[in-house]
Amino acid sequence: MINEKKLLDSANTYFNEKNFEKALFTYSQLASLYPNNQEYPIYALFCDIATEDEEKAFSLYEYFSIVKEENLEEALDYVNNVIEAYDGDIDKMMGLLKEISESSVDSLDAIKYEDFKQLVKSRGSFRIAFEDIMFSTKVAIESKDDFFDFVTKLIENDFNTTAYSYLEGFNEYFSYDEKVEELYKLLEEKTVAHNHK
Repeated sequence: MINEKKLLDSANTYFNEKNFEKALFTYSQLASLYPNNQEYPIYALFCDIATEDEEKAFSLYEYFSIVKEENLEEALDYVNNVIEAYDGDIDKMMGLLKEISESSVDSLDAIKYEDFKQLVKSRGSFRIAFEDIMFSTKVAIESKDDFFDFVTKLIENDFNTTAYSYLEGFNEYFSYDEKVEELYKLLEEKTVAHNHK
């Protein structure tokens, strides 16, 4: 009997050792043995990408591995959207995935606000950029102005829960700041308006 976990571990090891042919073969084997598992074809795709650009393949592999722990559907949707949107055009896919490797700080744990703003620019929308990173990455705020700007944009884009947690987290630093009061008020209005829809 085939041990699925052992086979997956082998495939991941081959991938990490840059033995992409063996990794692809093993992921493909897993995909045909377990057709209901949506992850295996995704991993096989990373091997394809790696033949064009190893760095991008590893960035995507790492991103997918982290996001799937939090939310498998989100991770699968993201990668599948990339594939569907560009129908296997590696160059275009690479363009879309570029920001993951360029803007990751400490292996996707935090992204500087400056870099995040670049990501917003390249994605064309705060909402899309934030959705790209929200399950895997924290935004590292280094100044008061950045903090206010970021929280305001969170509220404007209906990320109300996240805005609350940032406000609560930074409350001790800015508790007597008028701007914080304004943000809480804005958040309250947004929540009330949302509940009355």
